[in-house]
Amino acid sequence: MRYLWTEDTGAGLHFWKLVNQLFFDNELAVESKGSNQGLLDAVLDLNIKEDDKYYIAFDYVVDNQDIRNKYRMLKSITDKSEGKIVILDMICFEYLILAFDKLVEWTGTGKTDKIKIREEVLTAVENHRIDLSRIDDEKTLQYIAGFKRYSTERVIKSLVGEFTQNEKWSVKGTLMGECWYKDCCVSEHMHNLRCGKPEVESGDEKMRMLIWSEKVQDVIGKLIH
Repeated sequence: MRYLWTEDTGAGLHFWKLVNQLFFDNELAVESKGSNQGLLDAVLDLNIKEDDKYYIAFDYVVDNQDIRNKYRMLKSITDKSEGKIVILDMICFEYLILAFDKLVEWTGTGKTDKIKIREEVLTAVENHRIDLSRIDDEKTLQYIAGFKRYSTERVIKSLVGEFTQNEKWSVKGTLMGECWYKDCCVSEHMHNLRCGKPEVESGDEKMRMLIWSEKVQDVIGKLIH
């Protein structure tokens, strides 16, 4: 059996279940362990059967010391697992959404300042962190400086929130917003929050486009081979 364990709950867990359904034909057993500590504890308690393989979707950024410590422990276990436990190379679920090339077009955001900041941040992401030395844009630096407790993950999650305020595109609730995976793109509050018009209307097709996007494929590549 092949397992995919995530620390995500809610929309993030829903995303992985949709990946499993639409890309892997429900071949994987997708489970949430509730937190990065929950993931680590579950891996520590593992009693691996001969044919089992575990893929660990651990959110990893290098500018958070607690996460780095847990990642080191996790990696020390996986290094001894003879390939039975594999850590997926990812920053966080929200980064996959932020990096999606259709995000601005589909969500229909009119926030030109945030569109620019998104471009600057994505260009500066390298080795699981935002490399601030690669950002020259003053407004982007001001936006990042506004975080009292700065980390790459906090900036990414906040920025994604700017683009997915429309409830139909949300990635914050118990499920992903309906427009990601259903045949719809209709906001109940059109006068408040603009809604884009994806070139495809099929929910499955929209999710497949997200799954086939570069950053998602980079992460799930280890599941394919």
